[in-house]
Amino acid sequence: MIPALYLPAINRLLRHNSWALERLRPYAGKVVRTECFPVTLLLGIGETGEAAAAPADSTPDVTLRLTPGVMLRLAARDAAAWNDIAVEGDPQLAAALNHVARNLRWDIEEDLSKVVGDIAAHRMVETGRKLDTWGRQGADNLARAFAEYWTEEQPLIASRADVERFNLDVDALRDDLARLEKRIGRFSAT
Repeated sequence: MIPALYLPAINRLLRHNSWALERLRPYAGKVVRTECFPVTLLLGIGETGEAAAAPADSTPDVTLRLTPGVMLRLAARDAAAWNDIAVEGDPQLAAALNHVARNLRWDIEEDLSKVVGDIAAHRMVETGRKLDTWGRQGADNLARAFAEYWTEEQPLIASRADVERFNLDVDALRDDLARLEKRIGRFSAT
């Protein structure tokens, strides 16, 4: 069962994205089971489209199974991660949940401003964005450094030039073989 602590946070997020409530309202009374080892959550959909506590013995209308790795990819907004979620049950409800989860946005700056004030919240969010950009650039630079090391210093990966040269050699060999087959065909015909 979903702890009571999560329900207000989920509903607050849904209320700030009123389109999500409209999207979920037709599924009122349905139960969603989410399994991500070691946690299993049961969540009901209320009449308004908000999340509601579902009894532990509820039969889910849709079950979503995902791994912790997929959960991290979803948190990082990796769109391809949605393809790795195993879905059982009502496909229309699953599609609605998918749409809501993909498009739900949290205005963290507004929520922070109520706790620390407008200016501090703005600065915190900007700092978070800069740190995120810095982290992504750092990871990209590190990946490029490893790729260069493995192609130039410690060749574990073929360089682009080597792959292109190999492809040209394969093409030349294929053409030579085709010419040889034609010559053999002409000699055997005579």
